[in-house]
Amino acid sequence: MGETPFITVEGPIGVGKTSLTKAIAEYFQYHLLREIVDENPFLGKFYQDIHEWSFQTEMFFLCNRFKQLEDINQLYLAHKKPVVADYHVMKNMIFAARTLKDEQYQKYVQIYHILTSDMPNPNVVIYLNASLDTLLKRIQLRGREIEKDMDPGYLLQLKQDYEAAMNQFEQDYSDVTVLRFNGDELDFVHNPDHLQLILDKIEETILRRSQS
Repeated sequence: MGETPFITVEGPIGVGKTSLTKAIAEYFQYHLLREIVDENPFLGKFYQDIHEWSFQTEMFFLCNRFKQLEDINQLYLAHKKPVVADYHVMKNMIFAARTLKDEQYQKYVQIYHILTSDMPNPNVVIYLNASLDTLLKRIQLRGREIEKDMDPGYLLQLKQDYEAAMNQFEQDYSDVTVLRFNGDELDFVHNPDHLQLILDKIEETILRRSQS
């Protein structure tokens, strides 16, 4: 029997991770795992003053993602039930490295490795990226109150951090398939053909991995 598909969708804020994850879950009938965002009580303050509220924000996300992945492993993956998630836990390190002060970052890294040492790892990662203009437009369209004060400079830096992190990820985890899609070229939310192109590529990947 082949591996149980565990797919994660990643990319910078506003690129469409949740929309694509929901479409994948519906198409393949996989369990959908969505990260907790709006429930983070520190996030609005974080976008107003990143350095003051970064540690609280990142610790909230880390603890919640740890609990979610623990539950997913026990209730689904351990029983060979496929899962698609709209985040990879590695995103914690991308954000923490950019926003935390040195002493906070060192403590955070220690906690991160303790919590994630035995967490399930995805076998397929879908990486979405887009230009800053596209990201800003999509953030504006979805109209989240907590994102209205986001600094475009922070978003640009985050986009660059994601690119560097994903390049490193592919080197470190050669056994994981990474599928890259450009959000400037593919509007999978409004164009069914673009969405089907992505779904076909995922299906092809799952089939190939199951036969290897």
